[in-house]
Amino acid sequence: MYADSVQQVIDELGRLPGIGPRSAQRLALHLMKVTVEDTTRLTVAIDEMKAKVRFCDRCFNLAEGELCAVCTDDRRDSSVLCVVEDPRDIVAVERTGGFRGRYHVLGGAISPIEGIGPDQLRVREMLARLDPEGVVEVILATNPNIEGEATAMYLARLLAPLGVEVTKIASGLPVGGDLEYADELTLGRALEGRRRLEGG
Repeated sequence: MYADSVQQVIDELGRLPGIGPRSAQRLALHLMKVTVEDTTRLTVAIDEMKAKVRFCDRCFNLAEGELCAVCTDDRRDSSVLCVVEDPRDIVAVERTGGFRGRYHVLGGAISPIEGIGPDQLRVREMLARLDPEGVVEVILATNPNIEGEATAMYLARLLAPLGVEVTKIASGLPVGGDLEYADELTLGRALEGRRRLEGG
């Protein structure tokens, strides 16, 4: 139906998360309408991102150097560690303006159906940060869905004997939702109302 080169762009756009066949068609046709300069800026920005951005050596947030902006900020409280599933969740928490600690990105959540267990997450790296950084509280800010809750309970049991306070962000977020879609007020209240989790 479309020329081969247009169909190839539609197919590639359709591989992106959240982009269905119709959205991919709309985006491809939009790209056909814009100037060559606009499409060049987009491709250059993507190439630059791929060349410059990596995972932070400490927390696994996105970074352009060895450490991300949060880890290099000396004003952050290193004694409080907020554990999230994905770098997008850091952006969501930061939008609240109510958290001044540091983060740790697990890289997902426990999901036996998808074959993701604790060994596929950055749990060991999180545990290795506790003593050297003087962490006294770990806030579990996993998504309020089955996988996120299972991950939080696993981490709570793991952290319980280590002498750190383990809290979880309070409810107020819709079950089955993702942190990145929560509004600032709801997420801010959830952070303020976090509760202690007992392991085991």
